[in-house]
Amino acid sequence: MFPMNAKQMKKMMKQMGIEMEEIDAKEVIIRTGTEEIVFKNPSVTKISAKGIETFQIVGSYEVVKMAPQISEEDIRLVMEQAGVDEETAKKALIEANGDIAEAIMKLQK
Repeated sequence: MFPMNAKQMKKMMKQMGIEMEEIDAKEVIIRTGTEEIVFKNPSVTKISAKGIETFQIVGSYEVVKMAPQISEEDIRLVMEQAGVDEETAKKALIEANGDIAEAIMKLQK
């Protein structure tokens, strides 16, 4: 295939119904259940084709582990069931990633 310059490529994509738009993003964060993937100063492109929009993110990133969300109610429950103080119950819940049953079992050993 012959090389194509950027102008020709854009024209060809437009004819096929594909539009690309650069987005001036400062940061992109993808959150999962246990971590955040953080892109600083990424190159972000929005691609629209046949009514579907997709985003392409290019750049370096870092993975940040998220602390589990622990409610006061969960802490009280672990305290009561395992017979421990608040600090011990909270620490056990954090180590168990918020899993109440696992935290209680660890404290009862």
